[in-house]
Amino acid sequence: MGNFDLTSSKHHITQARQWRFLDFVSLVFFAAIFLFLVLVLTPLGDSIAATGSQALITSTTGAKRRHHLITLIESGRNLTLQSCSADAVDYMPCEDPTRNRLLSREMNSYRERHCPPPEERPLCLIPPPVGYNIPIQWPTSLYKIWHENMPYNKLADRKGHQGWMKKEGAHFIFPGGGTMFPDGAVKYIEQLEHYIPISGGTLRTVLDMGCGVASFGGYLLAEDLLTVSFAPRDSHKSQIQFALERGIPAFVLMLGTRRLPFPAFSFDLIHCSRCLIPFTAYNATYFIEVDRLLRPGGYLIISGPPVQWHGLDKEWEELQTVAKALCYESVVVNANTAIWKKPVDNSCIETQNQSGFELCDKSDDPSYAWYFKLKRCVSRLSSVGGKLAVGEIPKWPLRLTKSPSRAGGKNGNEEFESDTRIWEKRMLYYKKTLNLKIGSEAVRNVMDMDAYFGGFAAALISDPVWVMNVVPHNKPSTLGVIFDRGLIGVYHDWCEPFSSYPRTYDFIHMTSIESLIKDPLTGKKRCNILDVMVEIDRLLRPEGTFVARDSPEMIKKLDRVARSIRWESTIHNTEPESHTNERVLVATKLLLTLSSSSQ
Repeated sequence: MGNFDLTSSKHHITQARQWRFLDFVSLVFFAAIFLFLVLVLTPLGDSIAATGSQALITSTTGAKRRHHLITLIESGRNLTLQSCSADAVDYMPCEDPTRNRLLSREMNSYRERHCPPPEERPLCLIPPPVGYNIPIQWPTSLYKIWHENMPYNKLADRKGHQGWMKKEGAHFIFPGGGTMFPDGAVKYIEQLEHYIPISGGTLRTVLDMGCGVASFGGYLLAEDLLTVSFAPRDSHKSQIQFALERGIPAFVLMLGTRRLPFPAFSFDLIHCSRCLIPFTAYNATYFIEVDRLLRPGGYLIISGPPVQWHGLDKEWEELQTVAKALCYESVVVNANTAIWKKPVDNSCIETQNQSGFELCDKSDDPSYAWYFKLKRCVSRLSSVGGKLAVGEIPKWPLRLTKSPSRAGGKNGNEEFESDTRIWEKRMLYYKKTLNLKIGSEAVRNVMDMDAYFGGFAAALISDPVWVMNVVPHNKPSTLGVIFDRGLIGVYHDWCEPFSSYPRTYDFIHMTSIESLIKDPLTGKKRCNILDVMVEIDRLLRPEGTFVARDSPEMIKKLDRVARSIRWESTIHNTEPESHTNERVLVATKLLLTLSSSSQ
């Protein structure tokens, strides 16, 4: 029998095992490289990452979860936001009754804007109510809307006999009445025209305080008067929600401790029909705020208490005393309606030492009105009276295109005219080449998030729309120019939610999102893109359109975020003559029911 070399055999066995181990290591290495390439270069990678990220998000809570979700979506991960709960269909973050009822009642502070900190704002999509329909188009919407879009019957039950609104089948109908004009807003307006120049273009911008369902502002549109109607949030009545669904300019707002978010001397006419504002309270602070907003030579109408109202003789006498002390001319007192005209300068107050009112210091900017406490001094008119007075400024529609004095001298006039021309060209391109619905009956309520001089809105003046021109509080204060040209708007900070109900705008336009969220001094971001886009989604009606104009890099990022909030979006070049390195994002919000949005 032969002998075996045991040492040699063991060596070969060991060597074979080493080769098998090396082969296994190599296989794992190349498999890892292959998997890495798959994850990076194919959609499968995004899908797997999204699944893992979603699981991670679900396992975290609070601010950490929120920050992680924002980081993932803005970095391009293929994630989609979930729907909020069914009880959030009318959620307004800064007018949330559950938060605000715990605040001070002094001067109705608790009914003003009080926004939650960013980490407490839910990152979810507000669903429509069950049975929601695409809104009825203008002008039919002035007279009727879908009941199921806001199925709240209390106003109809309480005010139906006064002609506010009634429930009829699948609709709410609006006969056009009001508490102080039960025969209808049209007859009421006809009566007012005996005393003030409603027609003819002398008046254009109107503020309706405590507006109800805004029938007054709605019917003034036939006279080419553009009204900002406002009322505080009322969880039982939803007045502003009804007004916006009807296609009437309206805004959730409360006159409490702060200036209203409008520049000085902006409204040609201010109207209160049973708005129940105590104008003479707190040393007439509220009357003084109305005076700040009213254009020199403009008209103030108070209809209802306390004007010749039974049991309110003292309050009515005080109101007349304050108006006289501020040198307002009494135009007429007819039954329970009083009309005054504001003086065109301060000469009367300066000579009436006994009036009890002082002019504000010359350093005071009466147009600064973002979270600014009410003052008890009268805004100075000496430098603006003749230039901004009703009857001195051009009549409508000439004032739309004539450069106002508040545009800012020679360079300001040039910028104003340039902005007007630019937007005329852009709007032609948007309509003809991008085929946007704006200008059709499908679009009524429009918002420009960074309005500057209002050129975007001016380019739409022939269309059946109204535009809420928003001027960011941290940018040059051009809102006065917008009002001077006969348009309307508000101050706002886009790092906070807007004061409107969900689903209230058909079309929202934005330019340069970074300029809206960055601090102009430090250049640091004050908030994130996802929060702004989620807020736009809250404001936009289903099947509504969002258009953004920005750098190619930012448009790509907005496109990714748009898909995460379940919009359909496309990217386009700008008009050929723009000569700017920009792109245009056009996105459509889909109609997602509660059942489909939870899938």
